[in-house]
Amino acid sequence: MKIMGRLQVLRYLKKVHFKNKAGEELSFDDDGILQNSYDIWNWETFENKTSTRTKVGYFDPVGTAGGQVVINESEILWNVAFVSTPHSTCTNPCQLGYRKVWQEGRPKCCYDCTQCPLGEITNQTDMENCLKCPEDQWSNEKRDMCVPRIVDFLAFQEPLGAALTSVAITCAMITILVLAVFLKHRDTPVVKANNRDLSYMLLLSLLLCFSCSLLFIGHPGKVTCRLRHAAFGIVFAVSLSSILAKTITVIVAFKATKPGSNLRKWVGSRVSNTIVVFCLLVEVIICMIWQAPFPPFPDYDMKTEMGKMILHCNEGSVVAFYSVVGFLVLLALFSFIVAFFARKLPDSFNEAQFITFSMLVFCSVWVSFIPAYLSTQGKYMVAVEIFAILASSAGLLGCIFFPKCYIILLRPDQNSRDSLIKKNPARKKPS
Repeated sequence: MKIMGRLQVLRYLKKVHFKNKAGEELSFDDDGILQNSYDIWNWETFENKTSTRTKVGYFDPVGTAGGQVVINESEILWNVAFVSTPHSTCTNPCQLGYRKVWQEGRPKCCYDCTQCPLGEITNQTDMENCLKCPEDQWSNEKRDMCVPRIVDFLAFQEPLGAALTSVAITCAMITILVLAVFLKHRDTPVVKANNRDLSYMLLLSLLLCFSCSLLFIGHPGKVTCRLRHAAFGIVFAVSLSSILAKTITVIVAFKATKPGSNLRKWVGSRVSNTIVVFCLLVEVIICMIWQAPFPPFPDYDMKTEMGKMILHCNEGSVVAFYSVVGFLVLLALFSFIVAFFARKLPDSFNEAQFITFSMLVFCSVWVSFIPAYLSTQGKYMVAVEIFAILASSAGLLGCIFFPKCYIILLRPDQNSRDSLIKKNPARKKPS
């Protein structure tokens, strides 16, 4: 006798279709389950060998009961050996946080219990589908309840925020000390060299650069979101334009010392002030065009980290944001190129060389910032941007002003007109 496998039996059962004596259509589904309803009868046998039967329930695989067995236990007469209605199932009921997954080719009472995915729950037993949590909520570990998402941002209280705040405040205090040194020794050749007013302006703008980095830390609000990049763009425009003006001052001063030069009338603060004002106005106009129709606003990022809502500032207009940054990039590159070609000119105390090196540091920081910014997510993107602001500002402060402070405080013998003339013969008056 040939023994057929289960799949072979199912293949034949699918083709079975007939009528019974009562005229009912009988057929099997793809899983070999009879599609017609069943009546459940309770047979009762007595000592005198008589028996009766009572209808106690039914099973309807396609009806309103949804394939469940319906039994009226009060109609059943059990033997004294039974204390409750026996039951037979393939699987125990799925608990909260799990859903049913039907086992292919087996009866509907046979299923696997699979835990709901992240962000979904089941709040009843034996549920077939998980319920998705609202956007501002997330599933707990047991997947049986939706809980509010954690709001995350770079706060002052956390270690990273506290460290960046400390660095920003320390750099700002150092800038104030440098400015105090320059004001106290304002009549010395080192301070007066290369336009004293530009030095003050650059120091004040660097102080604002360190201070504006604090706008990126803490709970983002409407005001801070609108001020963040606008303040960043404007103060950096002043810093870079001051450096550009300083470098052009070196070139003009050198050319003006030659006999018969027409550049002598350009020596002074008029050209440098014009450069700073022009660059500042361009950046202010770009920021105004950005802030008027498409201002930045607080927004939630719910996709980056599971179970968290990252509160950040949405730029509003990506084109406007990159226009602000793009102008700063052009200004930095132009300042670096001009300073590079002027680095060998006989400048006072080699400031042109210091400017060249400071712009090299500045450009290196922001070039390395781009891949670091794109490879981070959440609040760490803000931390990378703050670090770039602090590092580039500290590079400008250290490379341009620390050598001068060294001469003012530790080598006062070099802070004299005679020393200036010896180091820069081109500054002697023509005979």
